[in-house]
Amino acid sequence: MWVVFAFLSALFAGATAILAKCGIQNVNSNVATALRTGVVLIFSWLIVFVVGSEDTIPDIAPRTFLFLILSGLATGGSWLFYFRALQLGEVTKVAAVDKFSTVLTMLLAMLFLQERPGIWQLVGVVLIAAGTYLMLDRTAKKIQPAAAGNDASPSAKPHWLLYALLSALFASLTAIFGRVGITDVESNLGTALRTGVVLIFAWGIVFAQHRQREIRSIDRKSWVFLVLSGLTTGGSWLCYYGALHDPQALTSVVVPIDKLSVVVTVIFSRVFLKERLSRRALFGLVLLVAGTLLQLL
Repeated sequence: MWVVFAFLSALFAGATAILAKCGIQNVNSNVATALRTGVVLIFSWLIVFVVGSEDTIPDIAPRTFLFLILSGLATGGSWLFYFRALQLGEVTKVAAVDKFSTVLTMLLAMLFLQERPGIWQLVGVVLIAAGTYLMLDRTAKKIQPAAAGNDASPSAKPHWLLYALLSALFASLTAIFGRVGITDVESNLGTALRTGVVLIFAWGIVFAQHRQREIRSIDRKSWVFLVLSGLTTGGSWLCYYGALHDPQALTSVVVPIDKLSVVVTVIFSRVFLKERLSRRALFGLVLLVAGTLLQLL
């Protein structure tokens, strides 16, 4: 069953990008991030109470709390940049760049944690980087910013690539902070506490920009997609940690399977958003998937 849960995690994660894209077309991306984070927070604590780890909060060391806050801030930054990128660019390209965090995480781990990956992992990283580059497909039609909620005029250049790269960078920092300092806390509880930090961070951005009043003007359709994207994120985490919680599960298998969510995103974007991959981008997707699978070796 843990393999099934791992694939369900990838399925929900892939669906999240599509639902979020639909939900933020007419909503400021920071407001959308803050709203859906509240839904994710509920799911996170649901997982905590299911596994019964809430009683261990008093045992968490101050150093662990510090790194939970740092990783939460990094996660918040990653989400803010990711959904801004989704608002400006094509889902398939944003999702591909987001998976580049695997490369950045390995490089940071080698630099700061003195980790030495095997030869196949290095080959996989090269394939992921090459696949990401090919999926950018600079000859493809550019997506124009939405008219409302994104603070961009029709003549403004959509800097989605910059936001997507920043999202990948902060996602890799989240992994590094987690590896360095989050050692004596149950993983589900750590996720719930970190999500609380993300929620505070996201709403802090919203109030600093005086965007809170825009919530009243969100249409029903956007609300539905924002809530659904939060639910799929929570569902992805629930399945992901459900897979890891199985005594027979192999972490080295669960994590790469979860990264295959980019395939789900590509399929859903073709069906629901009518986004097409060129041959160049399709070959890039094949390289990206191959590089991800090589992380299993």
